[in-house]
Amino acid sequence: MNVRLNLFQSTMLCWRDLYPYSAVHVVQVRSPLDAARLDRVTSLYLAQLGFTSLDLDRRRRRYTWRDGAEAVNVRLIAGAGDALAVVREEIERQLNTAFPPDGHIHPFRFFAVAAGSEFHLGVAYDHFIAAGDSIARLLSGIVVRYAGAPRTPVERLDPPAIGYARLFRRQAVPLVKGLAAVPAIMLRNRRSFRPHLAVPEDGRNAFVSFRLDENDDARMRRVAQQWNATRNDLFIALLLKALSPFAIGRRRAERRTLLAVASIVNIRRDFGPGAEHALGPMLASFQIAHPVPDGIDMRTLVETVSGETSRIKRDKLYLQTLLALPIAGTRWRFLSPQRRYRFFARHHPVWAGTTPMNVTALWAEAGLPGSPPEYVRGVSTGPHTPMIVALSSSGAVTHAGISYRTTVFEHSAVERVVSDVLSGIRNLR
Repeated sequence: MNVRLNLFQSTMLCWRDLYPYSAVHVVQVRSPLDAARLDRVTSLYLAQLGFTSLDLDRRRRRYTWRDGAEAVNVRLIAGAGDALAVVREEIERQLNTAFPPDGHIHPFRFFAVAAGSEFHLGVAYDHFIAAGDSIARLLSGIVVRYAGAPRTPVERLDPPAIGYARLFRRQAVPLVKGLAAVPAIMLRNRRSFRPHLAVPEDGRNAFVSFRLDENDDARMRRVAQQWNATRNDLFIALLLKALSPFAIGRRRAERRTLLAVASIVNIRRDFGPGAEHALGPMLASFQIAHPVPDGIDMRTLVETVSGETSRIKRDKLYLQTLLALPIAGTRWRFLSPQRRYRFFARHHPVWAGTTPMNVTALWAEAGLPGSPPEYVRGVSTGPHTPMIVALSSSGAVTHAGISYRTTVFEHSAVERVVSDVLSGIRNLR
């Protein structure tokens, strides 16, 4: 099937020209690892979906999925004493391993980490071909087939990427109304303090993660409800406070006095009927910028963040970020390689981004039996954001996978961010 690259996919390929740009999902499988069975189930399911391999033609802005079955060999990794530590190491390795730039591509790299009576099934994928929720559905299909479930958990995943022209037609009214907010968005960017890129050409990502258990997760849900906020609002506020000490230079700045954190928005519903089955990415984003003064209490900060995110969602202002993509794409063609490495950092001055995913809801939508498995994700930072926090809620727990650029953050700094976020969560009242 021949597919034309959509707006967001074309932008992702620009990022991918600079550094590896992929994502990694890992799902818990509550069964012993049988390597031969896993290879067989995975190969058959991908063949049924038509997702074995593709040919990318960058010049013509198209890619074609190949028909027919191809054997999938899932990479087997011993879990040793700490399977999750091995999972984190493999996620980091995969994030720094590029897919071919053009031509014939196998866009999925599967691996499995043994953990006694169960195992962790992971997949690294070339991010331009799929959205995170689509990959979660794909993995759920493999998991239930491996477990021998008789029914198909996902009715279909369609290979074509839906064009953004359809979105712009359907959302013409909020897009036009939202233009009034563009001057304020531009002013915010000019006032946001930039992270320092020690070596812009160095795109290496490191990866850490932490788990919120039932008590932590319940606390966040309760406080979010009491403060009329979402859990993503809480995480944005927690990140703003945790990152504030590393952006201390804004205290001395005359103009760039704000600290900005972004969040990815899944805009599948904005595309209308049929989009729910599409494999390709349907994403937008928004930013929250705040001075984060010393001593600000968490509730005040969360209420400010929540008020801003509520306005953004109500007026669909996240769509305005999409209008910047073709402008950036046009400028991109005329930039030297050296300037490309600095382009997004210069015009997108954020310190971190969140990308939340509700695995529980996806599991329920697919009609899958039992409680949803635990789920960990890592997402390439690319050139636009030095830290990505992938939040995966599953049942009563949440895993936060943090990928970060080592040219911006040292490991000790990220450990401090994690510690401050966890402390902030456990001090919520």
